[in-house]
Amino acid sequence: MTAGSRSGSTSVAVPAVTDYAQVSNWAYLETDAAATDADVDVFFVCPSTFEGTDDTFNMPLSDEQAKERFLGAVNMEKGIYDPDGTAGGNRFFAPFYQQIGFNVYEMPEEGREPYLQIAYADVRAAFEYFCAHYNDGRPIVLAGFSQGADLCIRLMKDCFDDPALQDRLVACYAIGWRVTEEEVEKFPQLKMAQGERDTGVIVSFNSESPATTGSLLVPAGTKTLAINPLNWKTDGTFADKALNEGACFTDRTGAIVEEVPRLTGAYIDEERGTLKVPDVSSDDYTPGLSIFEPGVFHRFDFQFFYRNLQKNVKDRTAAFFSER
Repeated sequence: MTAGSRSGSTSVAVPAVTDYAQVSNWAYLETDAAATDADVDVFFVCPSTFEGTDDTFNMPLSDEQAKERFLGAVNMEKGIYDPDGTAGGNRFFAPFYQQIGFNVYEMPEEGREPYLQIAYADVRAAFEYFCAHYNDGRPIVLAGFSQGADLCIRLMKDCFDDPALQDRLVACYAIGWRVTEEEVEKFPQLKMAQGERDTGVIVSFNSESPATTGSLLVPAGTKTLAINPLNWKTDGTFADKALNEGACFTDRTGAIVEEVPRLTGAYIDEERGTLKVPDVSSDDYTPGLSIFEPGVFHRFDFQFFYRNLQKNVKDRTAAFFSER
C-alpha cells in the first residue's frame, strides 16, 4: 500500500505498525500504579506536534526531538485526566504514534487520509494492546485533543461496537474535532453527552470567536455536535464566565503557569454546533498556526475550560461507579 505525496505525483511506502509490546513506544505506561476500585485507566491520544517536512508526513518514532515535543504536549493535558499524578490516582496510558505532521493539514481533506491511516493504525494497535495486556477489564476514560480527538472518534467507531467495551467506557473526551449527525446515525455507539454526568458518551466541542463562520475543524456549511463545558448543555443557552472555574495555561511539564478564573463564558452556535467564546480577543489568543484563521481558538480548547473539564472527569467517573 502506498500514499500520495502533497502534490500527488509521487508515493511513499507505508511504515510498519508500531510494536506496543516495547515499553519505549509509550509516552506513559503506568502499569506500576495501584489499580484501585475507585479509579480508572485513561487512554490518551496526543494532539498534533510534528511539523513535517517536504518528504516526511508522519512522525518517525526514531526522532527523539519529535518525541520530546510529543511528550510535552501530553503533559500539558495530563492534569485534566490524572490530576493527582500519584500512584493512588487514575492510571495513565499514552502511546507514541506516527502522527501526521502539520504539513498534511495543508492538503485537501481527501489527500490527508492515507497519512491519517498510518497514524490511526498505530493508535488502534496501541489501544488493542492496552486492552489485552494492561486494562484487565477496568473502566476506561478515552481522551484526545485535535488529531488525537479525530483518532479517538475512529476508535469509537471501530472498537466500541463491542458491548463489553461499551460497558467499561466512562466517557470519550474528543475535544477539538468535529462529530456529525451523520456519523452518529451510522455508528450507534457514538452517543453524545447530554449533561454533566451521563456515561459511555462523547464529550466534544470546538472553540471559536462569535464572528468565525468556518475552519479546518468545522468547515463552513458543516454542523458538529457539541456540549458546552461550562453549563453542560447542548443547545444555545449562554453560560456566563462566572461559571468558568479556571482557565489554566500549562507548560510542557504539565505545570500550571497561569490560572485565570472566569476568563470567558461560552455558548453553542446552533447553526454550526461550535462553541462560541465571546469574552476573549483573537489578538490576545492567536491561532499559532497558519492552517487556522484568527478567531479559531483551537489551541486553547482545553486551556480555556481546564478546571471545568478536570471536575467533569471526576464527576463522570463518580457517576459511572454509582451506576454500577
